[in-house]
Amino acid sequence: MSFSASSPSSSASSLPSQPHVLAPYGWDAAWQAEFRPYAAQGLLPGRVVRVDRGQCDLVTEAGPVRADTAFVTPHDPLRVICTGDWAAVEASGNPRYVKAYLPRRTAFVRSTSSQRSEGQILAANVDHAVIAVSLAVELDLGRVERFLALAWESGAQPLVVLTKADLVADPATLAHLVRDVETAAPGVQVLTVSSHTGEGTDVLSAVVADGTGVLLGISGAGKSTLANALLGADVMEVRQTREADGKGRHTTTTRNLLALPGGGVLIDTPGLRGVGLWDAGTGVGQVFAEIEEYARRCRFHDCAHEAEPGCAVLAALDSGELPERRLESYRKLLRENRRIVAKTDARLRSEIRRDWRLKSAEGRANYAAKRTGRA
Repeated sequence: MSFSASSPSSSASSLPSQPHVLAPYGWDAAWQAEFRPYAAQGLLPGRVVRVDRGQCDLVTEAGPVRADTAFVTPHDPLRVICTGDWAAVEASGNPRYVKAYLPRRTAFVRSTSSQRSEGQILAANVDHAVIAVSLAVELDLGRVERFLALAWESGAQPLVVLTKADLVADPATLAHLVRDVETAAPGVQVLTVSSHTGEGTDVLSAVVADGTGVLLGISGAGKSTLANALLGADVMEVRQTREADGKGRHTTTTRNLLALPGGGVLIDTPGLRGVGLWDAGTGVGQVFAEIEEYARRCRFHDCAHEAEPGCAVLAALDSGELPERRLESYRKLLRENRRIVAKTDARLRSEIRRDWRLKSAEGRANYAAKRTGRA
């Protein structure tokens, strides 16, 4: 049997479907498909907006919910529930429990400051990693590169925002600072923003309106002030930075997911004292893409770029094409990442020990040759 174009079923299917109540928080057809097994169990989807001491706040189709996280607190710190996760929460109960969370599309992870070599997840399902860098203090390009390596590794698109641009009175000086950051951030958009004058906030708002952004940076970078500017209201508490060194106190103490009036959501994070790499080899390679390109032209595929003949990296250094600061920063981050991975990778640990033994033997041989006068 055929149906005419005016049949009720046909006209109903042509009606525009209503957007899901969670669509402003990033809910889409793919998340809905992932959630079907949990929906069959009578659970509600919800996005985690805050985690604190064994409980979390979620936004659900039934409204705000506070739930216990006892079922999603494994021993692995990278598998605990986090701000930005999409979770399956009980529809009723006192207390309610989060029963599971959906597989993450992206995750921003750093190593902890402890000596236990553990990773710490800062935000989940992020599309834009907004790295706030204050122009009120001297630029630390090495720290920018470190943030960028973690951002690329997370799967999010990095964006560097130079805050407090109104404090740089000379346009030529500001342009020079922007060029320095652009050199340290190849392939990454660099914006100058002033929350005081509003400069650049409209551009930033347009970028983060598409998806989920996470705001990262050290204390005093102006993250909370920037978040308030994007929100159009003083939602996040702000404190003055110290005049002596431009550093701030930890105003934000938890990671909070906030809906933006222009669309999209923003995760504001506490200021980070330490930004340790966590298995970020791919991210390091992306930050230093030009060095990786030079390395492909080296004579030896396993060139260490130290003293080998035919090393294209050293040739670029000698010609001035590659700044020495960039190469030193690249080496430093690679060494650090290698150490972190080695603590959890037995095979790599063995390779590093073998390299140490070879270098030690070479050093002893050279010392003996010098003592005896033999080449």
